[in-house]
Amino acid sequence: MRKYIQVILITTIFLCIAVFIIFFINREFLFYFTNFENLISTGILLLSIYSIPVFLTAWYSTHLNKTANLIEDPKKISDLYYGSRFAPESVLQVLQKIGDYQSNLASDHFQLAGDKKLFTAILENMKDGIIIANAIGQVTLINKAARTIFNLGNREILGGSLAEVLRNHKINELWEKCIVSLQQEMTTFESASTKSFIQCIAAPLSPEIPASILLLFQDLTRMRRLEIIRRDFVSNVSHELRTPLASLKLIAETLQEGALQDPPAAKRFLQQMDGEVDNLTQLVEELLELSRIESGQVPLEKKWVYPHILIEEAGKRMLMQAERAGLDYSYSCEETLPAIFIDHARLSQVFINLLHNAIKFTPPGGKVTLSAYKQDESIVFYVKDSGVGILPKDLARIFERFYKSDPSRSKRGTGLGLSISKHLVEIHGGKIWAESSPNNGSRFLFAIPINKSN
Repeated sequence: MRKYIQVILITTIFLCIAVFIIFFINREFLFYFTNFENLISTGILLLSIYSIPVFLTAWYSTHLNKTANLIEDPKKISDLYYGSRFAPESVLQVLQKIGDYQSNLASDHFQLAGDKKLFTAILENMKDGIIIANAIGQVTLINKAARTIFNLGNREILGGSLAEVLRNHKINELWEKCIVSLQQEMTTFESASTKSFIQCIAAPLSPEIPASILLLFQDLTRMRRLEIIRRDFVSNVSHELRTPLASLKLIAETLQEGALQDPPAAKRFLQQMDGEVDNLTQLVEELLELSRIESGQVPLEKKWVYPHILIEEAGKRMLMQAERAGLDYSYSCEETLPAIFIDHARLSQVFINLLHNAIKFTPPGGKVTLSAYKQDESIVFYVKDSGVGILPKDLARIFERFYKSDPSRSKRGTGLGLSISKHLVEIHGGKIWAESSPNNGSRFLFAIPINKSN
């Protein structure tokens, strides 16, 4: 209503100005209005002429005001379009274009929101760390894996500099090098917080994101550890083979040089050769056994066995060897312990390996004990000795292939027994571990779960 009054007032002002100008130019025109009828007719004509723009202005204003008020709501714009059948054609065209634009905008917004969710889900579930830094070295994006690698927790990172956030000069140097070269660069380093071996790849994001660098962090700790194990494996196999082969060659040369002419000496050398061949045979057999176990080619013939039966069989089998070593040897187990579903022969092999090591590393007069007890839903077996013990640095690696805590390798053996025992326990769903300290003996334990159906 207010706008209508403004239009009428403006029209009246323009009309008065027009009459004044005409009167000023031609005063005779004034005599035309002395006739009352002429005055009335002219007034009606002028009102008719000027009411048309007033009406059209009000008509357009009504629809344009409605459009302006509803422009952010696509549904209401659509309702206005289909409900304004008598609106001007130009207004309807504007409404249709606005509706089409809003539909496209809503579709683009929906797709953008979906892409953002997908990008966020991928970024947060990646195992590799991702950091994006801008031209001045400020962090503009970081994912969960990167926070874990650098032990950053949930503190605010965005906007901070790489130097402040990561505190690693190698990463800063890599970023600077990539900024200058605009080519992919790579470096490796050890994380000070997690002691992990990290590979970092820096790549420019130009031209899509100018002056920004993507930093990809890959945790290669496991691969590096496997590489060390592989290298140690090759070294240890070489060592284990070289010793008996060197002995065999030396014996053969001694025999060739005339020892065959001395029957007692020849007999002694032949016995030594037989022992070295036995060592080589044991090494090859244990390697093949370990390979079959690790590859899952060893079928388990499971049956119900009571723990006290396992303890008694293994204890009796190693009794003579313990007595010959001059040890205080004992084994015991409660007969009330529940039966477990196992491969009898395979688990007996674990007992023999553990008892053999205990006897070998316990000096005469020492003590070796074999027993078992129930803990939660498992039966825990253990072999305890009062021997030389194991250093803490060796305890973590004692179950690795060929690993020996005796650096001089003065104790004969392949170094595969504990590794085989570990795999045999694990394929039964159990776990094995060791407790020891230097000069205070050792205790090797393994737990086998009790089947719920028992």
